[in-house]
Amino acid sequence: MARALLISTYDLGHQPFGLASPAAWLKREGLEVECTDLARQRLDEETLRRADLIAFHLPMHTATRMAAPIIRKARALNATSRICAYGLYAPLNDSWLRTLGVDDVLGGEFEGELAAIGRQVVGRSGGANSTMSAYGRSGSAVSLAKLRFIPPDRSGLPSLQQYATLRMSDGSERVTGYTEASRGCRHLCRHCPIVPVYKGQFRVVQQDVVLADVAGQVSAGAEHITFGDPDFFNGPTHAVRIVEELHRQYPTVTYDATIKVEHLLQHKTLLPTLRDTGCLFVTSAVESIDDRVLATLEKGHTRADFETVVALCKETGLTLVPTFVPFNPWMTLDDYCELLDTIARLDLVDHVAPIQLAIRLLVPEGSRLLLLEEMRAHIGPFDPATLTYRWAHPDPRVDALQRDVTALVGMRLTGDRRALFNEIAALAHGRAGVPAPAFDPRPARARATVPYLNEPWYC
Repeated sequence: MARALLISTYDLGHQPFGLASPAAWLKREGLEVECTDLARQRLDEETLRRADLIAFHLPMHTATRMAAPIIRKARALNATSRICAYGLYAPLNDSWLRTLGVDDVLGGEFEGELAAIGRQVVGRSGGANSTMSAYGRSGSAVSLAKLRFIPPDRSGLPSLQQYATLRMSDGSERVTGYTEASRGCRHLCRHCPIVPVYKGQFRVVQQDVVLADVAGQVSAGAEHITFGDPDFFNGPTHAVRIVEELHRQYPTVTYDATIKVEHLLQHKTLLPTLRDTGCLFVTSAVESIDDRVLATLEKGHTRADFETVVALCKETGLTLVPTFVPFNPWMTLDDYCELLDTIARLDLVDHVAPIQLAIRLLVPEGSRLLLLEEMRAHIGPFDPATLTYRWAHPDPRVDALQRDVTALVGMRLTGDRRALFNEIAALAHGRAGVPAPAFDPRPARARATVPYLNEPWYC
């Protein structure tokens, strides 16, 4: 029987949907499938050697960089295997991946294309390890086909108890599952890596498949579900039907989702439904409070919109978790201080993971930012070591602050959010030469904190 090995290097602490879904598709094609999540498991070199098909899931920048040495090792140990890279960041880094030994680069709705490769492998499994030319190179495929999904197969993955957990305000923890109800996005934010692949389109995972995936994870101990959709309200009717049925079947299971500021405003009448069906928090990519920057990024909202959403969520009793890209070429030291002051004024310090205060704008291959003259004025050539176009701020003090904030956060990723916020604020205001406001000195544990996942990274 032909063997497939699916590899994930990093997926934000979740049990990878990006392995479980294609595992089901490849097993249906008759392959023996093994999954390795290198965030939780060690790589078995013997498994690499005997695999006829090796496929790497690359859903984000960090995962792609971490995959490079493993891809090289896979090619060195198994010269005749068919090696694929799939996921959002695969087509963005097509040429680079091929220099590592990758044969197929798949993006978008990758399951169908990966299953087709699986059929080829099964058909040639008698001579799979004879020559690479037995397979040929099928090239790149970015598919936006409307697939009929099948329930993911998570049987080959570590237990949910080994992954990130939800920490509640009372100090308790909940076993957390992860699924996806849709992919892609209807919007064209300039900095978003989804845009070059999906080009303003999104695709749904059918409701019965989503609920079957949730059911399997609840049976495995999940008490909370993260919906990993780029935007849960790209299809609000689809999303609401799923969470209403989830709540009907599992009234004690909670969830979280990611929704644009723009959509939270547009569909504000649905916020009580989220609350009542068990949504503990909504993550929203605010990115900036500077309207000039928001317009440059084409985010579709303004600072006033953000503040309105903060008020709406508080009124509804729904926790908002904003994320930011504070360090960009157009931000000044004063702007950074204003961001911190605003977070404090809106009582969001406990809502913001400290790493969000250190995020630097990434410009990957294919980014729509490259079309902007005001961006090109700051960037250098593509750097294969970082898989980005490096850029320098016109004020070196801003780049220095970003490095120092990153170092400060990196030492205490899961530390007391309020204490760390106060240190960052003191540092930033000192660098800007402006007095820092009198922030609340009480540590987070002395206040009512918000629920959050204990995996701090977000890129």
